[in-house]
Amino acid sequence: MRYTVVIHKDEGSSYGVTVPDLPGCFSGGDTLEEAFDNAREAISGHLETLLMDNQPIPKVLPLDIHQSSDDYRDGLWGFVDVDLTEIPHRSVRVNITIPAPVLALIDEAAAKSSESRSSFLTHAALEHIADRRERTGA
Repeated sequence: MRYTVVIHKDEGSSYGVTVPDLPGCFSGGDTLEEAFDNAREAISGHLETLLMDNQPIPKVLPLDIHQSSDDYRDGLWGFVDVDLTEIPHRSVRVNITIPAPVLALIDEAAAKSSESRSSFLTHAALEHIADRRERTGA
């Protein structure tokens, strides 16, 4: 899953990182490289906490929506990729049946988004669950 991040740096300070799609998810670093690495860890930890608390993972919004917010004015924009299947937790191997043409579409979409099949299916399922909860309020 690709998350938009906003990096701010005041003179004489470290880099601060905000993840607009995950309210309350912040990080930082002394260098840009460290800021991006720490942001990846912060996002993984934030997502793990949401999953452990049985909370929905918020939708990832398009960059242009975030860029229109005054909260992120003068920030440097970037992206951090997080593989949902690598979030620290116990994974379970499952055997499912999917029609071959549908599996081909899944694999094509996963490749286009630079995700593994497992990560893509996990992301799609969580997004569907979040959409349903949003619509039904449950």
